[in-house]
Amino acid sequence: MADTRAARLAKFIEPLRVAPGSRVDLAKDFDPRYRDGLLRRQATELLRSGTELLTEYQARLAAQDTYGVLVCLQALDAGGKDGTIRHVMSGMNPQGVQVSSFKVPSAEELDHDYLWRYARRLPERGNIAVFNRSHYEEVLVVRVHKEVLARQKLPPPALRPGIWKRRYREINQWERQLTDNGFTVVKIFLNLSREEQRIRFLKRIDLPEKNWKFSAADVRERRYWDDYQRAFSEMLSATSTPWAPWYVVPADRKWFARLCASAVLVRTLMELDPQYPTVGKETRKELRVVRKELEREAPKGARADPYASAKARRAEKDGKDGKSGKGGKARESGKRGKKGGRSGKAGGRA
Repeated sequence: MADTRAARLAKFIEPLRVAPGSRVDLAKDFDPRYRDGLLRRQATELLRSGTELLTEYQARLAAQDTYGVLVCLQALDAGGKDGTIRHVMSGMNPQGVQVSSFKVPSAEELDHDYLWRYARRLPERGNIAVFNRSHYEEVLVVRVHKEVLARQKLPPPALRPGIWKRRYREINQWERQLTDNGFTVVKIFLNLSREEQRIRFLKRIDLPEKNWKFSAADVRERRYWDDYQRAFSEMLSATSTPWAPWYVVPADRKWFARLCASAVLVRTLMELDPQYPTVGKETRKELRVVRKELEREAPKGARADPYASAKARRAEKDGKDGKSGKGGKARESGKRGKKGGRSGKAGGRA
């Protein structure tokens, strides 16, 4: 079953993946309104299934305590980063997820190399870290606004021609070092159209409850739209690697963007396939001794082990249903039918 789900997810997200070594022209290669033929109601059900899978695999990731996952979210203003985090991570244990947003660097951060402040927020093993904007700001905003680069206190040799190619190389090497040590890097770019951004900005002005999200500075940044598109295209071309590929998610439809982001993360965790640790003979022997002690402490009239009793009753009931030919196979068939129905509606995609 897990292999089937993984294959379906891989097929769903493959059109979003930037092939390592390919040259990207963002405006031509990726449509911000693409939705793979899905309807919103179908996506809602699929997102719910994705949330359930994320809950399951996060628990296994934490229990195994071997791998960590870094999720990098990049987008222009109003691209839907906050909403994507809120919806995709809704079923996860907050103790195992850390979200970091990176604003204007502090004086302390400017006194270190440009990757220092991001390295401080990397996940621990067993945990997931989400960068709401990430180290890729250092080849996007910093590239579009030269005055930002000037504030980074770089020595003259570091400012010589070729700085952006060097940063691409350094970022790729940093991510390779992370993945080599068990920290998977998931990179998602929410691809928003210029018109959809305009509409979302107007909504922030028109709705009083969204006024707080609006900033005139966001509108001023729209003047650099073409510069950003070029910077995004070159970044995607230079930094989508076999060990940390980029996924360009169509962001004009928020519901589809959230589904895609969920599918990418679920697929990543399924590929890691973390497992619950197993215990040795001595530990199992100790557990049996402790179990008997706890059973003896049961109050009068209470079951010694309610969970084991319920499990035995279910097994006995299933056995009777199987012998009589009633219920067991029918329920199994019904479940298959329901699952098949949902898959059919979604075109076989998960």
